Amino acid sequence: MSAFRWEAVDPQGRVQRGLLDADTPRAARDRLRADGLTPTVIDSAPDRGDPLAHLRVPPEQVALATRQLATLTQSGMPLDQALAAVADQADHPRTADILNALRRHVATGESLPAAMARFPRTFSALYRGLVAAGGETGRLPDVLARLADYLEARMALRQKFTTALIYPMLVTLIALSVIVVLLTYVVPQVVGVYQQSRQTLPWLTQALIAVSAFFRATGWIWLLLIAAAVVAFAVAYRRPLFRMRVHAGLLHAPGIGRLLRSLDTARFASTLAILVASGAPLLRSLDAASEVVRMLPLAQAARAAAGLVREGVSLSRALKEQKVFPPVLIHLVANGEQSGTLAPMLERAAGELERESERRLTWVTALIQPALIVAMGAIVLVLVLAVMLPIVTMNQLVR
Repeated sequence: MSAFRWEAVDPQGRVQRGLLDADTPRAARDRLRADGLTPTVIDSAPDRGDPLAHLRVPPEQVALATRQLATLTQSGMPLDQALAAVADQADHPRTADILNALRRHVATGESLPAAMARFPRTFSALYRGLVAAGGETGRLPDVLARLADYLEARMALRQKFTTALIYPMLVTLIALSVIVVLLTYVVPQVVGVYQQSRQTLPWLTQALIAVSAFFRATGWIWLLLIAAAVVAFAVAYRRPLFRMRVHAGLLHAPGIGRLLRSLDTARFASTLAILVASGAPLLRSLDAASEVVRMLPLAQAARAAAGLVREGVSLSRALKEQKVFPPVLIHLVANGEQSGTLAPMLERAAGELERESERRLTWVTALIQPALIVAMGAIVLVLVLAVMLPIVTMNQLVR
């Protein structure tokens, strides 16, 4: 008896998911139908005894293997041979091991999505769902090509986002390090010289000396408080209600809120586009696309829109009623529904939103970088003035 992951629709139209034991996928479907459920997905559960099930292949390797597999299957090569060829070309050892394992399972008659379900850390539920939709519609090569485009676009956007944040983070780290060194090492050394002169120090220098003494005496307390705050936030962040409030606050933050909204909506639109283009039903596509949305208020809105569509409301109207999705997405979806070209319009909306997010990212980083430099420069200037003012005062007294 084997374990199967299943997804089904109950009589009220709600999607249910779970895990059950059965001899074959057909037996699993029969059990679900006997319980009054309509099965939509039956996948083999990961084999916990297989050490490869716990491996995780880097996303760039998954995208490259998907692109190669799409090219080979489009050329007419059988799937098991294509998997073997991609495994031979893989430079990453874990990628080759998992691809060879997929080939072995497919060669024994197991479907590709079921074989991929054995490696959930490498192939996400969305990935497996797209492959399953491509296999059901006989368009697996096209689906793999679209999936490769999707993965490459996500990596490119993530790389741009990371690159844009590297400079502000480095500036902040270096400036904080300079401030800590000045307060804990330079200021105490200079204080000893000033105290020997027995001169009245400027108020700025006295304030700096007091701040330095305070942080040197209570530095370990501040470190413990920071560590406790980080741990408390991490524990609280696991709670959905607290995470919802944090995400809602980020979405309403000036500047960064619209950037996060554009990024998440672009992810939702591109995922929905590839699912619809692959032949997956719209309701199933909406359920899967809502799972890739990271900001909880937007994910909740996406699920609410899916519920309205399930009741017979058009997709554009369902999205509009949530009042959180950008107008460009709603208008293009409405045009797609009227012209029967929903998938291309979703792809166009995703492209527009990605370009908008890139523009906003450029604007935010262009604003943050000079602000950080000015702020840190002002702090260092105050520290330098506090150190130099007594020297200037002493020179004037000597004259």
